[in-house]
Amino acid sequence: MKKIAVFAFAVALLTTSCKKEEKNEVIVEPTPEVSGLKIITDSTKVNWTAFKTTEKIAVGGSFKSIELKDTKTGETPEEVLEGAAFSIPVSSLYTNNPDRDSKLLKFFFGTLKNTELLAGTLNFREGKCYMTLTMNDVTKQIVTEYTFENKVFTLTSTLNLVEFGGEKAVAAINEACLELHKGKDGVSKTWELVDIKGSVLFE
Repeated sequence: MKKIAVFAFAVALLTTSCKKEEKNEVIVEPTPEVSGLKIITDSTKVNWTAFKTTEKIAVGGSFKSIELKDTKTGETPEEVLEGAAFSIPVSSLYTNNPDRDSKLLKFFFGTLKNTELLAGTLNFREGKCYMTLTMNDVTKQIVTEYTFENKVFTLTSTLNLVEFGGEKAVAAINEACLELHKGKDGVSKTWELVDIKGSVLFE
């Protein structure tokens, strides 16, 4: 009987010593890194260059107020700006010449239809940017050039105002600036082509 008791004690001791120690394993998931480009607030700019005289003398200006909305989160400017909508109040036009500003607002934009705002969207396909612009109640999609350097996204294009039905507006501003738009040949001319440049800064 004593031998049985000793044997049972030995078995119990052996079983206890061989039991694995349970450990609570804590899994720490890595915190996801916040990445991607972000547009700096109020960094959007729109400049334009019109032309006068047969020598095609440049006249530059800008719009001081631009609203950019419906932007997205992305790693590239194309991803962030895909489907973005812009809205530009015509009243924010600025050329550093009050007389010119008032004439453009009255005779050019005043001749066009529904030009309180210039509005449109941006889309990207196959390495190209397509700007859909509405002006004078006409909507056109324009292929534009663009670059991204030093965190600045820049879009450039040339608008043909005839494609937006702007012939009367061009004639009206030319009449209002008849003498000012005369070149050495004595011919007064306002060109239908306007170069545009838009930019936005990322961080």
